[in-house]
Amino acid sequence: MSVVASPVYSFSAPLLDGSDCPLARFEGKVMLIVNTASQCGFTPQYAGLEVLFRQFKDRGFVVLGFPCNQFGAQEPGSEAQIGEFCQKNYGVSFPIFAKIDVNGPHAHPLYQYLRSEKAGLLGTEAIKWNFTKFLVNRSGQVVDRFAPRTDPADLAPHIEKLLG
Repeated sequence: MSVVASPVYSFSAPLLDGSDCPLARFEGKVMLIVNTASQCGFTPQYAGLEVLFRQFKDRGFVVLGFPCNQFGAQEPGSEAQIGEFCQKNYGVSFPIFAKIDVNGPHAHPLYQYLRSEKAGLLGTEAIKWNFTKFLVNRSGQVVDRFAPRTDPADLAPHIEKLLG
């Protein structure tokens, strides 16, 4: 019997520095995948995401940030500006990717997949706003989707459960 790799590991995306990052790099880890923005009311969640990352990274957890400018043009900066903002204001040490679309005809394939795996409120697939969060288990399965209003601290028990 052959083991089929999870589709989540088949995707890759460029990091802020332009280098390609295959998600297979995170195989076997619990992942929290979040679409982010620097000028959003939810932007302070970067601090909570960093706390989660630091709290659980040694046990096989990673946060992956995907900046997106599709919601109120709240991520207008260049990749360099995004990186500087995240580091200066929140000390972000988890991977931040280059800007992507999460909805529409140019949505990154990863987000097409995530949306199809876990619908949001009322069964809609579309991402409604910045800081929508997808929790992926060690096998690469999308196990939960959390609304932008969900505080990162509230995810700790869900992450703890998946880390075992």
